[in-house]
Amino acid sequence: MKRHITIRNRSGTVSSRLKTKWAISLLSLTAITLIVFIAGLSVGSTMIQPLAVMQHLLGFGSGEYDFIINTHRLPRMLISLLVGASLGLSGLILQGIVRNPLASPDIIGITGGASVGAIVFITYGLGTMSIKLLPLAAIIGAAVVSLVIYALSWNKGVTPFRLVLIGIGVAAVTSGLTTMMIVLSPAETASKAYSWMTGSVYGATWDHVHSMLLWFVGFAPLVLFFARAVNVHELGDVTAVGLGARVELLRLGLLVISVALAGAAVAYAGGIGFVGLIAPHMARRLVGRSFAGLVPITIFIGGLIVSIADIIARTAFLPLDIPAGVFTAGIGAPFFLYLLFKKQR
Repeated sequence: MKRHITIRNRSGTVSSRLKTKWAISLLSLTAITLIVFIAGLSVGSTMIQPLAVMQHLLGFGSGEYDFIINTHRLPRMLISLLVGASLGLSGLILQGIVRNPLASPDIIGITGGASVGAIVFITYGLGTMSIKLLPLAAIIGAAVVSLVIYALSWNKGVTPFRLVLIGIGVAAVTSGLTTMMIVLSPAETASKAYSWMTGSVYGATWDHVHSMLLWFVGFAPLVLFFARAVNVHELGDVTAVGLGARVELLRLGLLVISVALAGAAVAYAGGIGFVGLIAPHMARRLVGRSFAGLVPITIFIGGLIVSIADIIARTAFLPLDIPAGVFTAGIGAPFFLYLLFKKQR
């Protein structure tokens, strides 16, 4: 099998070379995502034949399942894919910034900051302000905590090791703050906050999908502009500076993108953990370490992790609807321990 595929127009003025392995992986993930998407719309308390779902999506359906698919399942599947893609890409960015395979938005405190902002809003502002402001509160929390991490890490520049170490400490502080606020809040509010913290896309609406799509489309493409610089950055600060890379500006710019993606994801789905850790590792196993090639693969894998977790969560224990974060944590925690053990060896 050829290692590269060459694509060019008839005149030969435009041409491009793609790795065969990367192209096969992308096509395979696209096909798997479509299958999971149709399956997610088919299963539930009311089972729908996959053929009927496809006819409905193509506009040939009888209208019998309009309410179930359009109102309940379709927004939920779309928000699952967008949230997973955002968390996976945020984790890929952080691992590139700090050159550490253990880095992810939840481990170094970014999602913890978003959770603090959201829990403060749920606990103290829900009675006086619109619920539509919850995403803004989560993103502000993520941004504030990220600035704190960056400022505490600064000492004539920011080193990856210091950034991770301080991030883990700040994550512990944010976890303590959210627990304290839940314990001190009324029982009804605490129940809502705890369910949200676990991570769930239950109750997703088209408004959520549109808003989350704006955040994703606005920030995800920007990552590709940094792709070559990240590849250089992974060689080490000294080498990167010697090759002309502006290391601090690169880290700051990528950190802003990572915060925006992770904050928006947490705002719409709560504290779904470990997706940003798992997805980049799975992507590297498939296509290697080139950052530009990893971006689309990680997006697909992240979306698949959350959407599959949500399908299992809402169907395995009917009529109960379990938060998807329970299942991502069940996979992610052992995977994190495996990475720790591997890195120690």
